[in-house]
Amino acid sequence: MGLDLSLYNKIFENRIRLQIMSVLMANEAYDFSSLKELLEVTDGNLASNLKTLEKEEYLTVEKSFVDRKPNTRYKKTEKGRQAFENHLSALENLIKQQYK
Repeated sequence: MGLDLSLYNKIFENRIRLQIMSVLMANEAYDFSSLKELLEVTDGNLASNLKTLEKEEYLTVEKSFVDRKPNTRYKKTEKGRQAFENHLSALENLIKQQYK
C-alpha cells in the first residue's frame, strides 16, 4: 500500500507559516506585533510569510487604528482552515505509516 500525500501542502513546509496558521487555528484573530513577539521573528520575515499565506487566500488582513496607532490583524479563512486541517491529516497518515 502506497503512501498518500495528496493532502500534504508545501506552503506549510515553512516553519513560520506553519506556526502562523497554528496560532490562527487556535485564535479568532491575531495582530502583527503579537505574532512577531510570539514567533520571535523579524518584521520582514513575518511580513513575507504572511504575504504568502494571504496570496493563497489562507488568511485575511484587517487594518485599523487602536489609540491612533495602526493595527494589522489576521484571521484564517475557510480555505486556510481546510488546507491546514488537510495538511495535518497528511502528516498524521505519514506518521501512522511509519509505525505500522
